[in-house]
Amino acid sequence: MPTDNVIALDDHRPKPQRGGNNKGTRRRFGNVRKLPSKRFQASYLGPDGIRHNAPVTFLTKGDAETWLAMESAAITEHRWKPAPPPGPSSRTFGDYADEWLEKRTKLKPLKPRTAAGYRHLLDAKILPTFKDVPLADLTPEGVEAWFLSLDPAKATTRGHAYSLMWSVCQSAMQGRLIPANPCQIENGSRVNRAHNLRPASPAEVNAIADAMPDRYRLMVHMAAWCALRFGELTELRRRDLDLDGGVIRVRRAVTWIKGETDAVAAPIVGTPKSDAGQRDVTIPPHLVKPIREHVKAWAQPGPDGLVFPNTEGEHMHHGSLYKVFKPARLKAGRPDLRWHDLRHTGATLAAQAGATTRELMDRLGHSSPAMAMRYQHVADGRAAEIARRLSELAKG
Repeated sequence: MPTDNVIALDDHRPKPQRGGNNKGTRRRFGNVRKLPSKRFQASYLGPDGIRHNAPVTFLTKGDAETWLAMESAAITEHRWKPAPPPGPSSRTFGDYADEWLEKRTKLKPLKPRTAAGYRHLLDAKILPTFKDVPLADLTPEGVEAWFLSLDPAKATTRGHAYSLMWSVCQSAMQGRLIPANPCQIENGSRVNRAHNLRPASPAEVNAIADAMPDRYRLMVHMAAWCALRFGELTELRRRDLDLDGGVIRVRRAVTWIKGETDAVAAPIVGTPKSDAGQRDVTIPPHLVKPIREHVKAWAQPGPDGLVFPNTEGEHMHHGSLYKVFKPARLKAGRPDLRWHDLRHTGATLAAQAGATTRELMDRLGHSSPAMAMRYQHVADGRAAEIARRLSELAKG
């Protein structure tokens, strides 16, 4: 790993103190340096005269300094023993990656779609190159050659594959099976989103909905005006609608997981994408009457009846939706619009209506304010106002 951005250099310079006149002095024991990955690496010169690195990198500088303090105390109290150097491992990357994924799933349960995604990336993008490679033979050069062999046109897949490769190798390093993580490509996990979103206008939303089959027309309006995800809409049931109170209770979502043959996909019902996804969404008043009419005409009977069943009375699949959505968006003059862009449209419309960052987060089911602030930026019209004022200066 590159060694730039050094924060502290010498082991034996005075240790920094909080307050007083020692603000500019350095620590007495150990080094902490910031890596290109933005994580921190700690090391120190041991009693044996050898420099010892922490077996892991740290998320914060304070965590790295805490580890140094513990090592220093062990030396002072004569409890210190040098960690055995990582020896070569005969285990192959493929065997270790399979074990890693199994353990990862048990330690922190993954959404079925996430687990299936990891498995697919391993099988399709990583294991064809590294399955039979011993862990001890992994090198930065080998990882870089593999990374460059991935299709750059599929930047998202390439970034996700590299991120997974890094995680598996990081775990192997922490387990002392390899001396260092061979994944050292700067920004290898970064994905530049190529899709430039232009939200649909209310008129375009109406045009798309009008071009849809009657049973799916309301889906367009609820995706746009209530900013619901496709999986949330297709798992919506009668009991989730409180039309007297004007609220949709989003508690579940459906995802589709490919089977072992990749030919059969099965619906998996679970909680929404994140914990914040379980939420109550207020219905714009103009949609209450259309929802009542739709439920009466198309929803399945009973409290557990699906609000938007497919023609066979089951969960609707993306493929079935796009058979009717593509011609509808084309007729509305928006062939570029993806279904998920309707949710983005709803977020932008809510921001234009004056929703605060917290209100947008609650409505969309986001756990961080970053995306909500993005919608507010799109909706505030400042860019257009700046351009207009520049033209006024040009006239003067």
